[in-house]
Amino acid sequence: MKLIPALFLLSASAMPAIASAQTLELDTPLSSHAVIQRDRPIPISGQAAPGSKVTVAIGAENYSANADPQGRWRITLPPRGAGGPYAVTLRSGTEVISLDDIMVGDVWLCSGQSNMEFTLRHVTNSDAEVASAGNTMLRLLNVPRQSSPRPQDRFTAPTPWQVSTPASAADFSAACFIMGRELQLHQQIPIGLVAASWGGSPIEEWISREALQTIPRYTGELALLDTYARDPQAASAEWTSMTRNALGERETAPADAKWQDVPGLRLWESWGVPSLANFDGIGYYRATITLTAAQAKQGAKLSLGAIDDADFTRVNGKSVGVERGWTTLRNYPVPRGTLKPGKNLIDITVVDSGGGGGLWGDGPRNLTLADGTSIPLEKWSFAAGAPINQIGALPSAPWTGGAGRTTLFSGMIAPLHNYPVKGFAWYQGEANAGDAKGYAKLMPLMIADWRKRFGATPFIMVQLANWGPLVSTPTDDPWGQLRDVQRQVADADPQVGMASAVDIGQVADIHPTNKQDVGRRLALAARHLALGEAVEDRGPSPTGISRTAKGIEVRFGHGPLVAMAGAGAIGFELCNAAVQCRFVHGEVAGDTVTLPADPEAVEVRYLWQASPIVNLYNPAGLPASGFSLKIDQK
Repeated sequence: MKLIPALFLLSASAMPAIASAQTLELDTPLSSHAVIQRDRPIPISGQAAPGSKVTVAIGAENYSANADPQGRWRITLPPRGAGGPYAVTLRSGTEVISLDDIMVGDVWLCSGQSNMEFTLRHVTNSDAEVASAGNTMLRLLNVPRQSSPRPQDRFTAPTPWQVSTPASAADFSAACFIMGRELQLHQQIPIGLVAASWGGSPIEEWISREALQTIPRYTGELALLDTYARDPQAASAEWTSMTRNALGERETAPADAKWQDVPGLRLWESWGVPSLANFDGIGYYRATITLTAAQAKQGAKLSLGAIDDADFTRVNGKSVGVERGWTTLRNYPVPRGTLKPGKNLIDITVVDSGGGGGLWGDGPRNLTLADGTSIPLEKWSFAAGAPINQIGALPSAPWTGGAGRTTLFSGMIAPLHNYPVKGFAWYQGEANAGDAKGYAKLMPLMIADWRKRFGATPFIMVQLANWGPLVSTPTDDPWGQLRDVQRQVADADPQVGMASAVDIGQVADIHPTNKQDVGRRLALAARHLALGEAVEDRGPSPTGISRTAKGIEVRFGHGPLVAMAGAGAIGFELCNAAVQCRFVHGEVAGDTVTLPADPEAVEVRYLWQASPIVNLYNPAGLPASGFSLKIDQK
């Protein structure tokens, strides 16, 4: 299913350069109603007839340049302070492009996966939020979903800037919108917001090819992406072979698999089964259908709806399809001779690398015979296989939009053409929760990559919200691990902020509706990092742990500490050398939490669960960061 759209992107992106080589064009994303970054040179570029003169007029000022032999032109206007509106006119020969209502202020690029993509019309109190979204000083640019194996010059769909109104804001990123609204009300200048997100996408999708190839583990996947650009079928066959080799004997259910009825075709985390509540790994599905001899002689199409993330599907033991992509609807041809009279077994091996897993959504699930007969697949059985930490990450199908490598950078970031911005807001990590060690390298890499491209330094990330089961015993949870990486990245770079959502999520919903607090916390970090204001923008973060006569003391920055609902802090663990951990109570005083003395303890963990209970804050109302640190670490 995904080969045709990807090929279309390649051909469609090539056509405008040929067809419009003799016409005046303006590069994305500048349009009427745009916000241009204040106090920065203003680059304006595009396409025109080779060698032709292009003039840009803004107010009474005129600037010009000649298009190069390829028809490319670029004019850089001097910086301007916040203000507007301005009219901008571009001329080349008899051709004219007119832009109106251009403002100058601060521009923020917001990106990530589904929680950044989550729209204003779906937040808590959405009716009131949408109704009050009108603001002529707030401008929105909603980048369309677009993936490509190669960097693109423009978007495939018209992507104009829009003034914030209830209609334009309703389908805009809620976290980004609320951050921008808070900043506009505070600064009283124009604010421009660029939203470029894709639900379920890993961070590798948002890093440029040049940056990602510096990490050796991605060499093979990037080579496969190159193969795909030349020969999609060969690349798909190579990926299938690599993935099957990685799974080995786990590609099919073991003989001793423990089967259970599937309560509903939705993500297995939502079934109410404790062992699956936060399970990432392999799940096996099977269903049977009964056919007559006449029906069995036909070919057919098998429709399975969406599957999160990868599936290996067989009919009567014969492979009919392999695919990856959590939103991709599966439709597999079943060749003549595969079916048989009587019972036919359909079995699917699903590999979930993080977040939700399994068959989900409302897509059709049936077997459609060549004569048009549709037989529904209604009763399914399920057996859990190996967890992801035993099998490791599967090879990526690097061309898969939203689940590949660099294709979202190429399709959604590259067409922004280094548009000057004030800073970045990033809400992502759920898709990488199974690989915190890898994320520790990728997050700083992406920050450096975007800073270099857009010429801005402030970078603010949202620390993952609480999601998953409440627990009464310590667990070495992957979400705790990833949140700790986010904390470490923020602690290591004074121009990286962190807006924690660890206390405002929803245990049973990976998409919490409280995006108001997320946006406000992002705005606090923006005021501190980008505007230089002396506001507290971070919750308490550990600065050191040591043994004292009183016990084990954990020292925090961004205090003083405030323990909600009592004098003590909960959520702390002491772990011995065998990584056996126990919950302990913490006594709070000033910037220090004192834990019980324990000579066998070598490590302290805090908020190390998928859904921790948080009661440690600072006076700004911001929650403390979870962590895992060795004792006597300065």
